[in-house]
Amino acid sequence: MIESKRLILRAWRDADREPFAAMCADPEVMRHFPAPLTRAESDAVVERMLAHQAEHGFCFFALERKSDGGFLGFTGMMTLKPENPLQPGVEIGWRLAREAWGAGYASEAASAAIVHGFDSLGLKRIVSFTATQNARSQAVMQRIGMTRRADLDFDHPAVPEGHRLRPHVVYAIERR
Repeated sequence: MIESKRLILRAWRDADREPFAAMCADPEVMRHFPAPLTRAESDAVVERMLAHQAEHGFCFFALERKSDGGFLGFTGMMTLKPENPLQPGVEIGWRLAREAWGAGYASEAASAAIVHGFDSLGLKRIVSFTATQNARSQAVMQRIGMTRRADLDFDHPAVPEGHRLRPHVVYAIERR
């Protein structure tokens, strides 16, 4: 578990599945992904997080607001998939429910995750990437101290050729 002033990054619970599925079915939340997710697809994402945490001790953790225990989405880190051109390495990522946007939660949670990655996990570098047009996520990357790495930009292998979301920009932060 990772804590910040207002947030808790914690292990996934069965109770998170319903609000997570609703969030991943929201076309606005999923605007920079190829499509919204079905309930089965969002449950598969949760299963992937649980398996990653069991193997590595970290994942894209469930994000909870301390004041009311509200589920906000996820923030955390994952090892890069073998087909990712940036691997081997670890990425930081976030996805928040629309009602949690604009409150600084993504930046606060991601900053706490970076500290955890460097101080507790001993990582040397953490990367983040998103579709070229995802200005909101790029703004979070900048706010948390990441540096734009145009030399590492890539076409995402999981997105079809010619799709508007295939080109991805990369940011990175190194342990100081």
